[in-house]
Amino acid sequence: MPKQSTGILIYRIRSGSAEVLLAHPGGPFWTSRDRGAWSIPKGEVGDHEKAIEAAIREVWEETGLQVAGPMTELRPIQQKSGKRVLAWAWKGDFNPEALRSNTFRMEWPPGSGHLRDFPEIDRVGWFSLQEAKRKIIPGQIPLLNELAALLMAT
Repeated sequence: MPKQSTGILIYRIRSGSAEVLLAHPGGPFWTSRDRGAWSIPKGEVGDHEKAIEAAIREVWEETGLQVAGPMTELRPIQQKSGKRVLAWAWKGDFNPEALRSNTFRMEWPPGSGHLRDFPEIDRVGWFSLQEAKRKIIPGQIPLLNELAALLMAT
C-alpha cells in the first residue's frame, strides 16, 4: 500500500490575487534545490488519527501556525513517488519570519559518524499561483489548479 500524507494548502488574497504558502524542505539534500522542491505543509497520518487532525498537527509542527476554522477538502492526489496526499484548502495568513519548524536528526556528512539536527522546513514563502506551479513538487500542481478553480467559482 502506498504511503499517505495529509496537509493543508494555505492561501490568502492580496490585491485581488491568490497567493499560497509553500514550504521548502530542510536538510542538506534540499539546500540548493528550488524549482520543483517546495510543498504544501504536510506529513504522515498517525495511528488512530483522523486525516484532517493530522493535517492540522503537521502544519503546527512544521511552521508553528495554528490552523482553525472552515477548510475545503481537495481531491486526493498521487505523487510520482506513489505517495497519496490528502489535502484541504484554508484561507489564512502567516508571517514567514515566524517560522518555527520541528527538526530531524541525520548523519552528516555521510559516513562521518556525526549526527546533526536539521529543520524539517527551512523556509516558507508566499507565491502567486503561477509562481507556485514552478516551485511546488510537480505532483502537487493539481492541488493548486483545484484551488484556482474553487476561487474562480466564488
